[in-house]
Parts: sequence; C-alpha cells; structure tokens
Amino acid sequence: MTIASTEGITASDDRTPVKGSPAANNDARAILLLLAAGVALNAALAIVGLWSDFAWPAIGASFVLLVLACERIGRLVPVKGRCAYERTLALGFPLLVLVLWELAADSGFINPTWFPPPSRIGSALWDLSTRYDRFSGTTLLGRPWLMPEAFNSEGWAGVWKLVAESHVFATVARVLVGFVLGAIPGVLLGVVMGLNQTVRLMLDTTLSAIYVLPKIAIFPIVMLMFADPFGEAPKILVVALSVFILMAINTMAAVRGIDKVYLMAGKNYGAKGWSMLRHVILPGAMPVIFSGLRIALGTAMIVIISVEFVRAKQGVGYMTFYYWEVLNPEKMYAGLVVVMILGVLLTYALQWLQRRLMPWQQK
Repeated sequence: MTIASTEGITASDDRTPVKGSPAANNDARAILLLLAAGVALNAALAIVGLWSDFAWPAIGASFVLLVLACERIGRLVPVKGRCAYERTLALGFPLLVLVLWELAADSGFINPTWFPPPSRIGSALWDLSTRYDRFSGTTLLGRPWLMPEAFNSEGWAGVWKLVAESHVFATVARVLVGFVLGAIPGVLLGVVMGLNQTVRLMLDTTLSAIYVLPKIAIFPIVMLMFADPFGEAPKILVVALSVFILMAINTMAAVRGIDKVYLMAGKNYGAKGWSMLRHVILPGAMPVIFSGLRIALGTAMIVIISVEFVRAKQGVGYMTFYYWEVLNPEKMYAGLVVVMILGVLLTYALQWLQRRLMPWQQK
C-alpha cells in the first residue's frame, strides 16, 4: 500500500507526458499548428503586400505563437533534458533576434545606416579590439598580445602602460572602486538604520530625497569638491554615492524584513550583540542585500557610462559617445555591446561571490 502510494505521488509530480500518450500527441499537434499559424500569418501578409504596414502587429503575434509553441515543447522535454532545454531557450532567442535583425537590415526594412546589422557591428568590435588609436592614445582592451614583449623589455611598467590605455580597464576600475567604496558603508548604515529606530527616523527621509535625484545631476557638485575636477576622484565618488544611498535603503529594508522567529530563536540560544548580528541578522538579510547589490551594480554601470559621456577622455562611455559624434554608428553600437558584456560579466562575478558567502542557498 505504501509503495503504491509513493509511486502514485511520483507519477503525479512528473508532468512530462509519456511519449506516444494522447497528451504527448496533442502537444505535438499543437506545436505544429502554432508554428504553421505563425508562418501562414507572415506569408499571407507578404503575399498581399501588407507585411510592411502591419509589421509590428505581425511580429507581436508571431512572438506570442512562438512562446505558446515553446511552452508545449517544454512539456515534452524529459526531466534529464530540462537543463539543456532551458539553456537552449535562453541562448536561442537572442540568436534568433540577431538573425532577424540581420535580415531586416539586408532587406531594407530598417535603415542599415542608423541600425547597422550585427555582422557590421561585430566587424567594428573586432576593429576596436585590435586597433590602436594614435589620436587619443587608447585602445579597447589594452593590446594584451603585446604584454609579454612589453614585460621582457620594460618589466611591469611596460605592462601597466598597455593596461592604462584600455577603455575597458578605465570603466571597470571606476565601477569597482566606486562600488566597493559605496556598498560597504551603505550596508553598514543600512544595518544600523534597520536596528535603531532613532537613526532610521533621522536619515530615512533624507536618503529617500537624495535617492530620486539623477546622479548625473549631482556630478557638477561633486566636481567642485576636488582640486582636480576633471580627474578620476569625482567620477568614482559619484558612483560611490549612487551605490551608498541605494544600499543603505535596501539593507535597512532587508534587516527590518527578517522574520521575528529567527530573532527570537537567536535570543533563546543566547545570541546577543555581535553574535546576533553575525549569526542571525546578516545571514537573514543577506539574500535581499545581494539583490540590492545586483541593482546597485547596474546603477553603477549606468552612472559611470553617463559620466563618461560628458566628462572623460577614456572609458567605454567616452568611446561610445565619441563615435556617435563622428557619425560612426557601427562602432557606437560596438561600444554598447561592450557595456552589455561588462554588465553580464560583473553580474556573474557578483553571483559567484553570493554562492561563496551563502552556501546554504545552493541546491
């Protein structure tokens, strides 16, 4: 009786239809019908010459049909292939968008002058990665292929010269330094505000008022604080301020949102003071804190790119804005691609740190 019940529970939990069953056959037919409907819709509009006039509704309807078809496909995927299916879905759709973008630019549906196809953007990115700009004395990546020769001839000083000419290094350095300088005190202040009502009442309104200010708007004020207003310090400080305010508010909410049961359990086991903070409050608030850190990292990237647009001679933001000014859209888009890649890599690095600091959340 127990074995039969267990088998019944296992069978009911597995939602994947058995191959050849009526449910699987129905899903297969539905997939074919949905895909055929999408092809027929676009083909009919193209035949009567109305596709260009109804392009966006057709694209929207095709996307809905594709989503419905993929959901049906997901039902047919066995449990062992679920990870591969999800990875294919996550990578396949962006690749499909790039292919459609390429076709739309080649067919003239979009203006390739202002919206160059991905192939031209990739070529521009390769050119930026391999070419040295003698006018500005900068490169995108710092010419890493020359670093062994520079090290043999000039030592670490030669390597540093190559690193210092990199747009990517300038932007990442500003983001990381500002992020660390803003996140650490922001988290500490947020913990204090979450635990102490007096401090929270004194600072909450002020931080909320400053938070809504556009960070690029306070950059001129920050520049006035330094003897060299055009140096690196103002750029780093405006990033740090953006991260600090966001993390203080986020951490305060995280600490206040800790389940009271955890605090009571900690007190029952004798935790108090530093022990309570280390073993109960910080672990309890850490998931929300890391969510805030991810948002703060994105904010730091947005702020530094905006600052580099208006006041920098090096950095990915400066490079992107420069190629917009000289009407080179391929390299402008290449700069935007670099920004997106940096955002993804920095986010993955933050997730790696989260897994190390929060092993109890790993599956």
